[in-house]
Amino acid sequence: MAFASGYPDQIKVNTESTTIFLRRLGSGPGLLLLHGFPQTHLMWREVAPALANDFTVICADLRGYGQSGCPPSDKDHSPYSKRAMAWDMVQVMEQLGFTEFMVAGHDRGGRVAYRLSLDHPEHVKALAVLDILPVAEVWDRADRHIIDFWPWSLLSQAAPFPERLISGAPDTIIDNALSDWGTDEIFFSREVKASYIQQLCDPLHVHAICEEFRAAATIDYMHDREDQRQGNCIQCPVLALWSAGGPLDTWYTEAGGPLNIWRNWAHNVQGSALPGGHFFPEAAPKETSSALRHFFKSAGSG
Repeated sequence: MAFASGYPDQIKVNTESTTIFLRRLGSGPGLLLLHGFPQTHLMWREVAPALANDFTVICADLRGYGQSGCPPSDKDHSPYSKRAMAWDMVQVMEQLGFTEFMVAGHDRGGRVAYRLSLDHPEHVKALAVLDILPVAEVWDRADRHIIDFWPWSLLSQAAPFPERLISGAPDTIIDNALSDWGTDEIFFSREVKASYIQQLCDPLHVHAICEEFRAAATIDYMHDREDQRQGNCIQCPVLALWSAGGPLDTWYTEAGGPLNIWRNWAHNVQGSALPGGHFFPEAAPKETSSALRHFFKSAGSG
């Protein structure tokens, strides 16, 4: 499937425990883009070409998503922890020739991206997190609003309950997410929606995605809190972007908003709200591309 301008290279990279599918385009410093739920690397189809004049852009499917592999899980869900997923990406970027790189992640990919920055600071020159807070912050601050984050509670339930629900109505899952999370559905073509639905028709991918959410409710939380106890902070510059009028913009005012929360996790944080709902990289690609380009050119590409 084509991005907005041309057909970027399609590559599969073998890591220690799985295979990661990616698209590569452009030239210059390495910039890794990571998607969220229920998307794949295709969420960057308008953003990546706009950044390719300045960077070598790598759009990867996370393990368990899209065309990437689905390694077996275990009782503590560690194969689908953000730590394991981040290690995938270090290996991918090294095999592509980038021992140092920049990374931006939206939703689930944002959590992989900040974990990568905490666990492997020597590799990450700059980090952008899109419409997320750290896993531990979300759980610790959960209140009645968490019902709007239904994947957090539903998909983290024990197997096979959520797997059977998703497999029974994958189109309903996609339609609900793309239409009810503050983004107009017109920004998603039939082809893109079909691609997002396709991964939810495969039992292996459905189980893997649920395992990733189970990890967020358990081992990812423990990893975050251990970093806090040890005083570990993200060392590189951080850009936090979030949906104007969305949950991050309105739910956390008593805590000083998303920037103030992120400053508990990183030394150098800037950011702002963007229009377009939760899926603003797809709904507002020009604004998203501009914000990312400005940040990464100033913070990470020198």
